[in-house]
Amino acid sequence: MFLLLAVAASINCASKSDNTSVPDGEDGGSNADTTFFKGADVGWLMQMEATGFKFYDAAGKQQDCLDILRDNGINAIRLRIFVNPSDDRISGHCSLAETVTMAKRCLAKGFKIMIDFHYSDTWADPSHQTKPAAWAKDDFPTLLTDVYDYTYHVLDTLQEQGCTPSWVQIGNEITGGMLWPTGSTDNWPQLSQLLNKGYAATKAVNDQIKVIVHIDQGNNNGRSRWFYDSAKAYHVNYDIIGLSYYPYWLNQDYTANIKDLANNLNDMVSRYQKPVMIVETGGADTAIQNTYDMLKAVIKTTAAVPDSHGLGVFYWEPEGARSWSRYKLSCWGADGKPTKALSAFK
Repeated sequence: MFLLLAVAASINCASKSDNTSVPDGEDGGSNADTTFFKGADVGWLMQMEATGFKFYDAAGKQQDCLDILRDNGINAIRLRIFVNPSDDRISGHCSLAETVTMAKRCLAKGFKIMIDFHYSDTWADPSHQTKPAAWAKDDFPTLLTDVYDYTYHVLDTLQEQGCTPSWVQIGNEITGGMLWPTGSTDNWPQLSQLLNKGYAATKAVNDQIKVIVHIDQGNNNGRSRWFYDSAKAYHVNYDIIGLSYYPYWLNQDYTANIKDLANNLNDMVSRYQKPVMIVETGGADTAIQNTYDMLKAVIKTTAAVPDSHGLGVFYWEPEGARSWSRYKLSCWGADGKPTKALSAFK
């Protein structure tokens, strides 16, 4: 069973009755269902600030990073959450207590919130889907309970603290499944049950929260059809198809596959009758103009999905300057200023 990380009593969050942010709209959007979301994952932000990294706007004025993001067109924030993370500044943190703090801070500035459950103590992605240490020896029935109870606890805590998200990801880039080996795509009957436990827990807390199922390589139609056809065959419950799109990691320029992205987004909507969202994208910090052009193209492509079924585009992590994170795909320089690439969201 999972180990609950107690939320510190000092967290300054409004009570549920004071400021519960309840999402609305049929497709996880706002009152106007045509709202297009331009988002940023900022999971490193608290640690960057804690270690003294200063953020400046383009004019050189020191500001809250969230204000700089908002001034550049960002209107939604994605927050990852690990089960029992370490204190490693790059691969740890993102605990429940920290997530509540960040969610409250972001909502106070007018952002919509997405919570990205990794169901791990650290990164989960197509190459890593390691069970939390506290769940490692649990059999399949117990693991189902782990997923339900943990998901419910996190979201119930957020809601009670006035921080209800608009969207929840059940797993992160789960192209090969999650909670390996139990929830591998080699065993769809088990994976589907794990995903449905996350869905059920989310809806039990608040049935207006939209549930995303997320895989990588959003330009790859064969990969996407294989995964979501299987999800359909095994009756996986979800509301939105979430895709990553990183031409950089494919060793291609975006111009080589942006049409493939457009075709896949349109096919996903038509084939599964679900809206789509690019929940992760990014480009090289050394190719600023190219990253800017790529973002413009991805935003245009996603917004062009018929019937407003392209919900938005999220950058991973724009503020994570390489000088601090060693990550090559941010939109920030060592001088603490955003690069031109970020302005593509305006």
